[in-house]
Amino acid sequence: MSGSNSVFTNNASVSQKSAASADVAARAIDVINEFKTVEGPLLPVLHAMQEEFGYVPAETLTLIAEALNLSRAEVHGVMTFYHDFRASPTGRHVIRLCRAEACQSMDGDRVAEAVQKLLGIGWGETTGDGKITLEAVYCLGLCACAPAAQVDDRLIGRLSERKAEQMIAEARA
Repeated sequence: MSGSNSVFTNNASVSQKSAASADVAARAIDVINEFKTVEGPLLPVLHAMQEEFGYVPAETLTLIAEALNLSRAEVHGVMTFYHDFRASPTGRHVIRLCRAEACQSMDGDRVAEAVQKLLGIGWGETTGDGKITLEAVYCLGLCACAPAAQVDDRLIGRLSERKAEQMIAEARA
């Protein structure tokens, strides 16, 4: 009896994944159709995909390539060249730490190590609870207030370990 339940569960899981993929494909095609006639449509399509899904799902790359008459490698290359495009969903909050020279010279490395330790994750990873994604960026434009961070849309200058602890506590709340 439990064997038949297991098979049913696996079939249901496959069916749910197929439905989810079909939904992603349908939404992606709508996005592509909206932008494919503009000049140089790849970047607008990728931006729109990210806005629609919160990231650019891997299964959409082939759809984009076919619709825009590009190779999948070209689409993948453009997507991975620009650090703002994501290949996977992020946490509820995104913490970006500046890794540029000005921030490094003002103890940014020490603060970055402390943040990674506090979160228990590395660059480009998301905490197990899905609340926080940590990203490295190269200049937030706060060089005079180094080291700098950004939590979602909020910029933070003169980041110290204590400020980092507060920043993380707020993001986790």
